[in-house]
Amino acid sequence: QVQLVESGGGFVQPGGSLRLSCAASGRTASNYAMGWFRQGPGKEREFVAAIRRAGGTTYYYAESVKGRFTVSLDGAKNTVYLQMNSLNAEDTAAYYCAVGPRIITSMVTNPRGYAYWGQGTQVTVSS
Repeated sequence: QVQLVESGGGFVQPGGSLRLSCAASGRTASNYAMGWFRQGPGKEREFVAAIRRAGGTTYYYAESVKGRFTVSLDGAKNTVYLQMNSLNAEDTAAYYCAVGPRIITSMVTNPRGYAYWGQGTQVTVSS
């Protein structure tokens, strides 16, 4: 069982930055992904970014956030971060971190590939 706790959300003006954190506790497989998803009002949950650990480390980003968001992992702290820069109104959403044990490559960007989810943290971008 894995427990996830997100933090770092809040209110920010367009062009601003936020860093989200997700602390994981419990055991997971050696092959896993830690991902970030978001869900805006009236929208489906969508993939944002992920790190997959399977021997090496692979990073994944949604096209809409490439060049603006950076995902990173502190293995010693079991914490994944999402640095978000140049935020705009379209980034407003509840952000969720998730862990997918033994996830296959084709499922890294799919919410169904993840077994454990945090409670979410709200990010609001507005002037």
